[in-house]
Amino acid sequence: MDWLYRYPTLSSGILLKRYKRFFADIELASGEVITAHCPNTGPMTGVSTPGSPVQVSYSDNPKRKLPYTWEMIQVYDTEPTWVGVNTALPNRVVKLALEKFLFPTLGNYSQVRFEVPYGVEKNSRVDFLLTGNDSDLPIYLEVKSTTWAQGKLVLFPDTVTTRGQKHLRELTALIPQMRAVMLYFVNRGDCTHFAPGDTTDPLYGKLLRDAIAQGVEVLPCRFEVTPEGIRYLGLADFLPSMPAETTCLSLAE
Repeated sequence: MDWLYRYPTLSSGILLKRYKRFFADIELASGEVITAHCPNTGPMTGVSTPGSPVQVSYSDNPKRKLPYTWEMIQVYDTEPTWVGVNTALPNRVVKLALEKFLFPTLGNYSQVRFEVPYGVEKNSRVDFLLTGNDSDLPIYLEVKSTTWAQGKLVLFPDTVTTRGQKHLRELTALIPQMRAVMLYFVNRGDCTHFAPGDTTDPLYGKLLRDAIAQGVEVLPCRFEVTPEGIRYLGLADFLPSMPAETTCLSLAE
C-alpha cells in the first residue's frame, strides 16, 4: 500500500466519553482506562459516539500532561470506516501531498511556504503559499478538515465558524491578482460527495458560493484513514448546495 502518511504504532480502545472539548476517556484493549488528549475543538458531529472503537498514539515527552492522543474513531454510517479526528494532522498530510504534486490542478509550482501572513491587515496566516508556477500567479491555499457525513456526502462546517467565514472573505479578496484555493480534507474514505453545511452555518455556505463565483477554487480531497496510515483517493464530487435532506440520503444507496 502506497501510504502518503504512516502513523506511529497505535493502541486500540473503546471511547467511553469525550468532554470539555480536549479530553476523551478511553478503555484500552488491555482494560486500562486512560484520558487522552482530543485534538479537535469542534462538536465532532457523528464521530464521538461512546462505545465506538478508537485508536490512540502515545508520546513519551515528559512535558506533556496527557501522553495519549486520540487519532481516529470507527463509524458505521454506510460501512465500517475509520475517521481521522486529529485536526493537527491534515496540514502535515497536505504538505506531503504538495511535495508529491498530487493535485494536478495546482500546476507546477516550485516553492511551498507555510503559515504566510495575508489579509487586509496581515493578521491572518494562510496554510500554504505556492509560488513559481506556470501562470506566475501565487496560489494561496487554505485547508479545512471535515468529518461530518450524511450517507456518502460529507459537509463542512458542522457548526457556525466565524473563523472559516473570515478565511473565505480573505481568500475572495485575493482574486484576481492571486489564485485562491480552499482545500477540504475529507478525513474519511467512505464519502464520495462534498457540500457546504448550510443547515449549520448558512452564511458560510453563501460565502463559499460567492467565493466560487468570484474565482476561488475548491478542492474537496478524499483520504482513506486506517490505523496503518493515510492515502489520497482523489477528489470528491462537489455539490454547491443540497436543497433537500432526501438528496443527501440517496447518495448512500
